[in-house]
Amino acid sequence: MANVAVLGAQCGDEGKGKVVDIYSESAEFIVRYQGGNNAGHTLVVDGVKTVLHLIPSGVLHEGKTCVIASGVVLDPDVFMQEVDELRERGLLSEKRRTKIVLSERAQVIMPYHKILDRLREETGGKGKIGTTVRGIGPCYEDKVARRGIMLGDLLDSELLREKIERAIKEKNVILQHLYSDKPLNVDELHAWALEAGRRLKPMICDTRVLVQEALAAGKSILFEGAQGTLLDVEHGTYPFVTSSNTITGGIFTGCGVGPKALDHVIGITKAYTTRV
Repeated sequence: MANVAVLGAQCGDEGKGKVVDIYSESAEFIVRYQGGNNAGHTLVVDGVKTVLHLIPSGVLHEGKTCVIASGVVLDPDVFMQEVDELRERGLLSEKRRTKIVLSERAQVIMPYHKILDRLREETGGKGKIGTTVRGIGPCYEDKVARRGIMLGDLLDSELLREKIERAIKEKNVILQHLYSDKPLNVDELHAWALEAGRRLKPMICDTRVLVQEALAAGKSILFEGAQGTLLDVEHGTYPFVTSSNTITGGIFTGCGVGPKALDHVIGITKAYTTRV
């Protein structure tokens, strides 16, 4: 199988999950490269319905390597809930040889990202964007502002605390003086993040090297897009867009590969256009 990308050609909800599931049967690696748990792919395999928000859809097939690359923003609680549900159903057993790996450079959606997202929507009036209130936008903001927390940071307690202290200094001013909300607690956030790191540690690695080695070895890779072209932060219906690059270019920056890594792009559309 050639290296294929499946993208939404409209505003999301085009039915990408079904097409991804079909191509996942032949691919060896399935890679998520952008977005977060604002995505949602619904699959029915052997009569059982599965809804995945973060984990690549290929996890339902045996012998696959499912990659969450550095362009993704990850909510540890949502991710582990999906992992636990898949384990309960026996879909992540050693016998099935399916594994999930996480980029050490993927950004972490912290609890304060969701708080800020919610407060902005509640006070936005007619100017509100209509986000999923899952902290996606605020997390990408911190990434661009160079104050984000990466998955790899969760494994270093001292560095993690320093980064949290730095991040919430400004956020507490905003929460208290702009929204009249309670301040964030460093100890609570640090404890939460350390526990998240403990659970995620076995899956964290440098996915850039992993994907590059897979390409060099001639492995087949499926790049799984989220949302749709018209929601791209650069080329979509701005400002009513998501916070990441949903088009083909997002694959290269979100995974750390060059354009030659991709053989075909499949754009999914539906009979009529809707948007959330």
